[in-house]
Amino acid sequence: MANPTAGGYRPKLLAKVRQKLQAAGCKVTLHLTSHAGEIGEVCADPKLAVGLLVIAGGDGSINEALAGFQSNPAPPDLAVIPFGTANVLACELGLPKRSGAIADTILRRRTRPLHAGLANGHPFVLMASSGFDAEVVHGIPLSLKRRFGKLAYVITAIRIGLTRKTSDLTAEIDGETLHGKLAVATNGRFYGGPFVISPDASVTKAGLQLLMLEKDDPLSSFRFGLALLMGRVHKAKGVTVRNFQRARILASRPVPVQIDGDPFGTTPVEIEPAPGHLAIIVP
Repeated sequence: MANPTAGGYRPKLLAKVRQKLQAAGCKVTLHLTSHAGEIGEVCADPKLAVGLLVIAGGDGSINEALAGFQSNPAPPDLAVIPFGTANVLACELGLPKRSGAIADTILRRRTRPLHAGLANGHPFVLMASSGFDAEVVHGIPLSLKRRFGKLAYVITAIRIGLTRKTSDLTAEIDGETLHGKLAVATNGRFYGGPFVISPDASVTKAGLQLLMLEKDDPLSSFRFGLALLMGRVHKAKGVTVRNFQRARILASRPVPVQIDGDPFGTTPVEIEPAPGHLAIIVP
């Protein structure tokens, strides 16, 4: 399945992958979505009679598939062809980007368990966060994202950063209370691309971590960004990291929330591990 209107859509690559799979004896059906939410609808259908569902898309498309699988009593194995603006899951799993390597990976059918978290009952495979990053996700125009890709996030971050009012967040996690400006519940190692936020986390093993940034003034934000580039966010000054089973992020006023790079309403948000796991194809 692929969204032909999504950023990074590459029909020639899909055609090459399909050709190689068919040459190996696989029966392949290419389904191009025609409306928003269609991936979730297909994945929720208990009559989905496929041995493997391959999603060609970004993290938002994978999130949509996970949401659909919640209603499917027997979901198929999942594979990903990395498209999209920033496919963080591809970084997590080390997924190939060339057609030949993609087809070979699918044909080997080597799987790992794909774990997820739940934010107010909705699955996320990478992260759920509230604070400045979620404000940017909420504020970025789709037309700008499609035109400039990752650069659109930088443009929007600068625009919002010049006028925003800071938000005070409270995170209640397993009996402990944390206070700060940015709260990120992460299910994996990476954040915003190939930037390590939690070295011990992995989407292929159970467990969530919460990162809380105490301040988001310009100097603190600069330090946070520098630590992110260096892969040392978890050790940065003013950053607290906790493993948790259940977390509740609150604020005195509604603060934007994002999951897997897409807008997801506002606080409060309750976060916990999703039950079970899916099987996902890995190299």
